[in-house]
Amino acid sequence: QSEHTYKFDVKMTCSGCSGAVTRVLEKAKADGGRVTSYDVNLETQEVLVKGTLPYDDVLARIKKTGKEVRFSRMYSISNRTYTMQ
Repeated sequence: QSEHTYKFDVKMTCSGCSGAVTRVLEKAKADGGRVTSYDVNLETQEVLVKGTLPYDDVLARIKKTGKEVRFSRMYSISNRTYTMQ
């Protein structure tokens, strides 16, 4: 399965919010390595995730934190950009 990069605009107002998102992504990374890397940026409210985990699974994990996902995008290896939400 090819690796994708997903970008999410997540409403995070404090370090607790970004910490919650970081924890679910770290767990996803540890659970079989289908998330290879991630970056949670509280200042820009952006979350970048790389891996082979399907988009819907990554989105569900982030939403499980209770944080609002305002916009997301998937970048494929072929450099095509797909707006997902």
